[in-house]
Amino acid sequence: MPGAIYAEGLVKTFGDVRALDGVDLDVPEGTVLGLLGPNGAGKTTTVRCLTTLLRPDSGTAAVAGIDVLKQPNEVRRAIGLSGQFAAVDEYLTGRENLQMVGQLYQMRARAAKARAAELLEQFHLSDAADRPTKTYSGGMRRRLDLAAALVVSPPVMFMDEPTTGLDPRNRQELWEVIKQLVAGGTTLLLTTQYLEEADHLAHDIAVVDHGRVIARGTSDQLKARTGGERVEVVVHEREHIGTASEVLAAFGKGPASVETHTRKITVPVTGGAKLLAEIIRELDVRGVELDDVGLRRPTLDDVFLSLTGHVAEGGNETDGPARDAGGRPEKEAVK
Repeated sequence: MPGAIYAEGLVKTFGDVRALDGVDLDVPEGTVLGLLGPNGAGKTTTVRCLTTLLRPDSGTAAVAGIDVLKQPNEVRRAIGLSGQFAAVDEYLTGRENLQMVGQLYQMRARAAKARAAELLEQFHLSDAADRPTKTYSGGMRRRLDLAAALVVSPPVMFMDEPTTGLDPRNRQELWEVIKQLVAGGTTLLLTTQYLEEADHLAHDIAVVDHGRVIARGTSDQLKARTGGERVEVVVHEREHIGTASEVLAAFGKGPASVETHTRKITVPVTGGAKLLAEIIRELDVRGVELDDVGLRRPTLDDVFLSLTGHVAEGGNETDGPARDAGGRPEKEAVK
């Protein structure tokens, strides 16, 4: 059975730009899918199609078991959406923003007021609840925006780069809120360019590039595709490079690579810390003095570079073409 979020063959074009080129997704209920990709990869366009903000040119999609194309109004009632930029009214207080959202969802005034108070407490905004939002810091605005998306306790949430522009402390705080949300049973699709964020929050990760899902799996599964662990040593004396290379090659699962100018030797291995200890002992017996030694496991940065041929980029993403003041697409260069 399809998961809480399901898409098959989603295609979306903007003029000559093919933003989505057959995206397939299936997110089980109560889990987090991290949609990982560079600027222009198709992440935001995917979210817009799944949340009814854009209509795909072809393909099918369902959210919470509801057909996105046939029943868009029902889908909107079942989801929450937090975009790249905090969508709050800066002239209203935090409390007024949340109460307004509740009333837009046709909640009774008393219920909207109670829900607003509950969310302000949950997101550590109670002390600033009655201040105009324009006085809030960037992190506070992001938390308020996420709270607004949760006013009606939706079973499915979409977060499009929710921590973009936040400092490390605010990012960590928002991660904790997201983890609590998922622990309560919410299904979440999270787009991000922060590899650490996907590693930290997502049960599964889908890597998107040029409008296609090019890899899918858990963080560990994706990391395993890059070739496993590597031992790296930096010898103290340049004359010991040859001896150290022989030792590492004997223990390794492939040829050792040497960077003469840095005196660093690297070799792929299997066996982890136990093997590292054996290598260090053998180098000591051979009289090789080390400046540095370590066992390096692949990171999502390595995965991303291996899959896409380039490093992940920071910053905001909009995928689709820029819009003029009237909301009409402007011509966009293909990246």
